[in-house]
Amino acid sequence: DLRDDNIHVSFANDSISFMNSPSSVRDFESTSNWQDAYNRELTAILEKEVAAQEVLIFDHTIRIDDPNSGRQPARNVHSDYSAAGAHQRLTDLLGEETAQQWQTGHFGFVNVWRPIENPIQSAPLGFVRPGSVRAEDWLTISLIYPDRVGEIMGLNHNPHHEWFYQSSMTPDEIAIFNIYDSKGLASIAHSALDLMNQNTSVIRKSIESRTVIRYA
Repeated sequence: DLRDDNIHVSFANDSISFMNSPSSVRDFESTSNWQDAYNRELTAILEKEVAAQEVLIFDHTIRIDDPNSGRQPARNVHSDYSAAGAHQRLTDLLGEETAQQWQTGHFGFVNVWRPIENPIQSAPLGFVRPGSVRAEDWLTISLIYPDRVGEIMGLNHNPHHEWFYQSSMTPDEIAIFNIYDSKGLASIAHSALDLMNQNTSVIRKSIESRTVIRYA
């Protein structure tokens, strides 16, 4: 638990950072147009915290830990893109010509995760410290859509993996974590965690925002 004083992580060393960052948006499930305001907030955060030169926010996913929810927390240890999947997704998002321009420099896919409505009491998002992962621990998984094929990374179990999370995260806190980096910053494996004696009476809700970043 990162609330313990002797545990520290950073984006530069561990591909993840946690920070206090209240949002002006409180109702993410409303039909009102909250995305413009939230996108501006996330862009400013990423420009400041990871030195992003350009930011494209292309997806927001709300997850609710309820059997009736269409998007429940993901309980499989993964990272969102393989190298091939990241380059293909970049082309899908930007078009071939612009993607080629980005590929000549430094770009990356970065996710921003935030609890919504209540502090997280169950199924917190957990991460594996990249320095404890061997290259052979990863495996590629194809995602086949009606209009495209994507590729993500799964993680095989290894008893040497170092897991961490931040307990009782509130809607004023976020996790910023690296999914792919063209200059070699490690992708971080993650999954929702089921903890012993967790309080499931408060439904876990979160929003994750997927971004692609062009660095200076």
